[in-house]
Amino acid sequence: MNGLSTVPSYVVMQPTTLCNMDCGYCYLPLRAQDRRMPVAVAQAVATSVNPWARRGRFSVVWHGGEPLAAGRKHLGELLAPFGPEVEHHVQTNATLIDDEWCEFFVAHSMRVSISVDGPRERNTDRVDRAGRPAYDKIRRGVDALRRHGLPFSALAVVGRPEPGLATELYDYFLDLGCEVLGINIEEMEGTNTRDNGHSAESVRGFWAELVGAWRRDPRIHLREIEWSMRYAAAVLDGTAGELLPRRLDPIPTIGYDGSVVVLSPELAGFDDPRHGDFSSGNVLRSPLAEILDGAAGTGWVREFLGGVEACRSGCGYFGFCGGGHAANRYFEHGRFDGTETNHCRNSKIHLLEGVLEHAREHQCDHDGAR
Repeated sequence: MNGLSTVPSYVVMQPTTLCNMDCGYCYLPLRAQDRRMPVAVAQAVATSVNPWARRGRFSVVWHGGEPLAAGRKHLGELLAPFGPEVEHHVQTNATLIDDEWCEFFVAHSMRVSISVDGPRERNTDRVDRAGRPAYDKIRRGVDALRRHGLPFSALAVVGRPEPGLATELYDYFLDLGCEVLGINIEEMEGTNTRDNGHSAESVRGFWAELVGAWRRDPRIHLREIEWSMRYAAAVLDGTAGELLPRRLDPIPTIGYDGSVVVLSPELAGFDDPRHGDFSSGNVLRSPLAEILDGAAGTGWVREFLGGVEACRSGCGYFGFCGGGHAANRYFEHGRFDGTETNHCRNSKIHLLEGVLEHAREHQCDHDGAR
């Protein structure tokens, strides 16, 4: 895996910077401001995306802020330039979902992922702008999705990995009815400066426990666990080198104003004395395809790619993670060419160790029972 691909597998679109919530761990810098994406930006992006989608599967992920805060009319206008081959996904806090939004999702074949951190008592960070708990509104949104028979994914943030939590979360999401679950151990990035360091034992234990909960009733696709198992199987088969792409997916994030930030959506809206605003161009001035062709030459991207090479040469987990994420390096180290981060430890290294720990314990139980 060397350099950046010039064709992404998906793009992230920011229809508005505004969010109706003010979560304690949020990284977004402009979430109190309603800066909406002009339709001209979506039209410019679609000019590059539509040909890509005709060649193979391609997704547009609507992210925010809170994408639904843009309103159905405006979001519909932003969707209109994209061709029928494009898959649309939305990541939402679910608090605004009602029957009308569900009808919108159906009309636009939009796939929905909601953010919720488990049972009510696990959602203390998820509050509205007045500091009021948002859990009841989240559940009303989920109820609307279920009432309309709409499948959905879920994303949960874990602030403190601790014994018993993984089983509690898995059982909760089984009952919630999601099809896919992603678990993010809280990251220090953007406006969130809270420490994300945890003991190796607690994090490994969390992931090992999550594997056990999933294996007892594997009705949900667990994003992190299934990727870990796929990697472990490939190592055993001698095919691990085939899992990572030959080049990094650029993951272009299109800001409300048309600016393009590659590799890490979390960098959008920030700037740095050395690197400026992290953008590689603007779709209102240059085609997205042209911007991506030159993105690897952006100063901070070159610095990040140097860090990826340092990981490749010095980390035994490189084949699993591919060098980590640019935003985590920057917000934890202040640079892009650092190597190991707390995010690496929490969500890559100790994740894989936890999966292997569960496998070893299960094998010991199996051997002892023979």
